[in-house]
Amino acid sequence: MKHDIAVRFLDIAPEVQTTLAAGGAVVALESTIITHGMPHPQNVATAREVEAVVRENGAVPATIAIIEGRIKIGLSDAELDWLGTATDVMKLSRADLPYAVASGRHGATTVAATMICAHLAGIRVFATGGIGGVHQGVEDTMDISADLDELARTPVAVICAGAKAILDLPRTLEYLETRGVPVVGYRTDRFPAFWSRTSELSVPLRLDSPDAMADLIRTKEALGLAGGVLVANPVPSADEIPADEMKSFIDAAVAEAKARGVVGKAVTPFLLSHLFEKTAGRSLATNISLVKNNAALAAQLTVSLTR
Repeated sequence: MKHDIAVRFLDIAPEVQTTLAAGGAVVALESTIITHGMPHPQNVATAREVEAVVRENGAVPATIAIIEGRIKIGLSDAELDWLGTATDVMKLSRADLPYAVASGRHGATTVAATMICAHLAGIRVFATGGIGGVHQGVEDTMDISADLDELARTPVAVICAGAKAILDLPRTLEYLETRGVPVVGYRTDRFPAFWSRTSELSVPLRLDSPDAMADLIRTKEALGLAGGVLVANPVPSADEIPADEMKSFIDAAVAEAKARGVVGKAVTPFLLSHLFEKTAGRSLATNISLVKNNAALAAQLTVSLTR
């Protein structure tokens, strides 16, 4: 069944296909960071740098996007350049991924959509910046990212710097626990808050090596437990913005979004843009650092899984 899907909907880059067929290490990378997360030209430059980090750590990168309705597992240089300035690119999660494919649209994949496409291609590990989660004010909006349910159902390990600190982090962790998703702190006892290395929250689990994380993933699969594993990897200390400093910026950004009536998928890009302006670009520099850091760990984990 998966082979039929791959043939019908997926275009797997030759290097990725060859590596997967040989049982080698491949890391999935998302594309919303290119289209909705960073300005041009930093978006394309960062995407290339992240792919290079994956290679430096022994794995093959597979950046995922939908172009003219085809699910691309690994982008060519030309496709990546085009995506960096493309317009009319949908921001895709589980609900609208099939629409984009059926309609021949262009789309950038969020965490949830990247997990789905990676799993279809047989990729077990995915590096991102930060996952989506439970939004502040959820009691009024019911705004909960599809990323959380995807982690509960799709067997892909996600390496992140925690959830984006613009979210309701305590409720995000509670939701993940309810859905049975293992949340592992990598060499940390505190849940990282994206731009900041720590929050006031403890991580449920801690592991200190890629091999130990690979053992957890294999054991989870052997027990027949569905879903993925979330690995929370703190941003390097030299590049963090401390949580107490970041809080004032975030509170102001959330208030501005509410005042302007920004809702749904537009919330996160609006908040990231607002924070970039208010931190004089520091938030973007931290974002780039943490994505590279996550890519390195994802590659090391993937290599461990292939042993």
